[in-house]
Amino acid sequence: MSDDPDLCVAPESDEPGLLALSAFVDGELPDAQSRAMARRLASDPRAAGIAAHYRAQRAALRALFADPVAPRHGPCVAWPVRTPWWRRAAFAGGALAAGVALGWLGGALAPRFAPSAALQWVAPAAAQRAFARDADLAYALYAPDARHPVEIAAGRDGAPLAWLSARVGRRIAAPSLREYGFALLGARLLPGAGGPAAQFMYENAAGERLALYVSASAQREAAVRPWRDGGRHTFYWVSERTAYALSGQLDEGRLRSIAADVCGELGGHPQRWR
Repeated sequence: MSDDPDLCVAPESDEPGLLALSAFVDGELPDAQSRAMARRLASDPRAAGIAAHYRAQRAALRALFADPVAPRHGPCVAWPVRTPWWRRAAFAGGALAAGVALGWLGGALAPRFAPSAALQWVAPAAAQRAFARDADLAYALYAPDARHPVEIAAGRDGAPLAWLSARVGRRIAAPSLREYGFALLGARLLPGAGGPAAQFMYENAAGERLALYVSASAQREAAVRPWRDGGRHTFYWVSERTAYALSGQLDEGRLRSIAADVCGELGGHPQRWR
């Protein structure tokens, strides 16, 4: 299979500013700071674009996780008071930086991680399911995005793959899917249950998209398993302590065939799946 172009990393940004921008979108800034942020957005097209992207992500997540309307006389559930944004930022700044700053601008804000220590205590099957769920949700969130399906666009410089590999903690590559009619759009870095994950997005002439989700794994190897959610299908496996998941809305048999080819190209052993 021929190689796709490499990736080009977008400029860096500052974590505190992104946290404040996220808090503004969520309506969590004090009034004075909120007014100041609104003035900044009015004069800063780049910041306004990031804010618009955050709002789109927020709307997509709400749509993705929306519950059916509760029965009119059903049980009432009391939710705890939401922790202020600045306190959540103090405890989870790293996660926000990985999920927001790195997801949007590809800045080098996330440290190099090994697989999550917490997940190393989880049963392998449960850890794999958590990984597959993350891959499926990432696909559900970003594959429909017409404007920003990736944050690191396909290009010609090999440095971005090294950058992604350093963040994920594994040497990773973007396999070519051209023989199946899919071209590489680019990638993004995302937070995951087992640490940072890279998502590579592909698209064919019909506008169909596939996503390859890659993360470090505490396991050395695991055979392919399917994950289904509505019309979305994911095949996930582990090879040489690297977890992979290929997600899409293609016919399940066709997607499995592509996943086997991807596994082989990345040094795995798809013949062991049978």
